[in-house]
Amino acid sequence: MALLTPEDLDNIKRQLQEADSAVRRVTGLDIKGVCKALYGTTSGFETVGIVPVTSGNGIIGNFSASLHAIVEYFGFDSFVTEMPDVSGYYEAVQNGAEIILMADDHTFLAHNLTNGKIANNQPCTGMIYAEIASLYTKADSRDVLVVGLGKVGFPGAAHLVHKGFNVYGYDADKNLLNKAISKLGITSFDPETPRKFSIIFEATPCADTIPEAVLSEKCIISTPGIPCAISAELQQKYDVELVMEPLGIGTASMLYSIL
Repeated sequence: MALLTPEDLDNIKRQLQEADSAVRRVTGLDIKGVCKALYGTTSGFETVGIVPVTSGNGIIGNFSASLHAIVEYFGFDSFVTEMPDVSGYYEAVQNGAEIILMADDHTFLAHNLTNGKIANNQPCTGMIYAEIASLYTKADSRDVLVVGLGKVGFPGAAHLVHKGFNVYGYDADKNLLNKAISKLGITSFDPETPRKFSIIFEATPCADTIPEAVLSEKCIISTPGIPCAISAELQQKYDVELVMEPLGIGTASMLYSIL
């Protein structure tokens, strides 16, 4: 998946509110409700310590502040440490954090210090976006198209298989596609012989990955991918229900998975 930029995180609270409305419209539940359905957990207003990390490409502008806004939006208490890295971790624990959030170029994690549970953003993001897709109230079949079968898409596809959906998968990387076919038993999707879907889950860092031929009227596209998987023209033409948000939905999934 592509690394976020400060621009991706502009107006994160507004993006969250819009995403919450979209999720409620397509599933009947808000994001917290989807998390509760997925993990069977409820927030007890735990305190979350957000630790900036300087390794690799360094701290993404707006990232810690965006996480703080996200965590508060979902009803947790939170604070951003003044110090980064190991000193920040120590500061968070000393100041009463029950959950730690921190990220470098490769891993964004949530660690519950009370029960020891730990979560990685990639599978948690795949799981919740797949769950949102699976709950679409206007789906006309149990067939799902999954585009992108990497570290986000594969766990999402596995979740859909576990829920009993007929999963059709596509990835430009044939090794990832073959792995998903072998391990999950999904059906390979051939773009040369397209079919229409009312449920689409997309998890790639590429733009315009969803071809027109697979779109049905008022289908759902549930995607954490940036940039967007579908053009504005196609979204409007087919009245597509698009659920896409850069950080908050995946973060909520992480937090609820470790409660």
